[in-house]
Amino acid sequence: MNVTLINHNGSVGIGPIFYFNIHFFNQMFLILSCQTACRMHHRASLSICPALWRSIPCQRSELRLDFTLACGQTFRWKELSPGYWTGVLHGRVCTLTQTDEHVWYTMYTKEDCPAVSAAPLTATTTKRTKSTKNTAACTPPKMIKTEEIKEEIETMESCKVSDGRDCKKDEEMLRDYFQLDVNLPALYQEWGKSDSNFARVARDFPGIRVLRQEPTECLFSFICTSNNHISRITSMIDRVCTSLGTHLAHLDSEDYCSFPTLQALAATDTEAKLRDLGFGYRAKFVSESAKTILSEHGSDWLEGLRLVPYEEAKSALCALPGVGAKVADCVCLMALDKPEAVPVDTHVWQIAKRDYLPQLGQGNKSLTDRVYREIGDSFRKLWGSHAGWAQSVLFCSDLKRFQTPGDNAKSSMKSNKRKQDKKEIH
Repeated sequence: MNVTLINHNGSVGIGPIFYFNIHFFNQMFLILSCQTACRMHHRASLSICPALWRSIPCQRSELRLDFTLACGQTFRWKELSPGYWTGVLHGRVCTLTQTDEHVWYTMYTKEDCPAVSAAPLTATTTKRTKSTKNTAACTPPKMIKTEEIKEEIETMESCKVSDGRDCKKDEEMLRDYFQLDVNLPALYQEWGKSDSNFARVARDFPGIRVLRQEPTECLFSFICTSNNHISRITSMIDRVCTSLGTHLAHLDSEDYCSFPTLQALAATDTEAKLRDLGFGYRAKFVSESAKTILSEHGSDWLEGLRLVPYEEAKSALCALPGVGAKVADCVCLMALDKPEAVPVDTHVWQIAKRDYLPQLGQGNKSLTDRVYREIGDSFRKLWGSHAGWAQSVLFCSDLKRFQTPGDNAKSSMKSNKRKQDKKEIH
């Protein structure tokens, strides 16, 4: 059998009856490295396999992935290795990371890249994966069949071509999702001039953007947030996608599925399935809201709410089962292009009482409809047309996952009676 010995230091030992030129070796070595990276860690990291990544110029002051993707706007992104976020966006599985000047992304689909599929790894591939876990460690030479080398090159070259084919479309999708046309530093500056508290908080929380999500996913995700916390909501959304969505990819022992369609959510057995998945009373709200939308409005109705005024869209959403003012405002802000919408939950209520409207703490033991409206109107007057964006910065800063011990001490001093919100209840 013709073989080539590849040593840990990259040197090549040629078998007695097989020779190949240095160009072929260079191509083979690069592609096998990328192949192993793909299968190990979602194309591993930017430094290991840059050819499979694309970039968008974007400074951290314009977007911070760690804040924006983990602050409770969306529940589909997972940071499975530090600084690398993988999730599902418009039916595509993608991984994001960032440097000081760019956001980097790589996309996966079964059609685009057979090397990144749900199929089990072959014994030969498994050996290569293990041998490249630590490139600095000394490992013995390994034997790779020349026929397999050619196959790997063909596979990875076709993967590169496919990735490039939709490059422009993928960038447009990400720009739209993160609303990169909005000049965030200018908004921060504007809010800081009119609000000294915001100016103080914003120093430690730059780059927090409001996402522009798919309306169906956003609505039904936030129906699940009632009396809930971020980690549990995330788990619930994972389960409903696995149960009712379409399988897209299997990466690093994680399954990635599309969000269920309205038709799937409105099926006669959906409520029972959701109860089995631990949705409790929310199961009925999800099922009945999907049925109402399809029977009374049609599948394009939610998208159409992007074109109507804020108050009209909010009122329409509040007519759905399980949708109150907070859920409606979340959907208006994060999916329906209504930047003036200000969702008010327990976090925002506490922020308002502590830093802006101290009178709300006098005799108001619960968040009434009147208090809800007063908070929203006050913030819209203070922050202007993008009040919901400013609110998102303060909301993020109040989450315990983003606070240092010193921050917690200061917060406790400001409000001794304030209960510790360990679970980040919405």
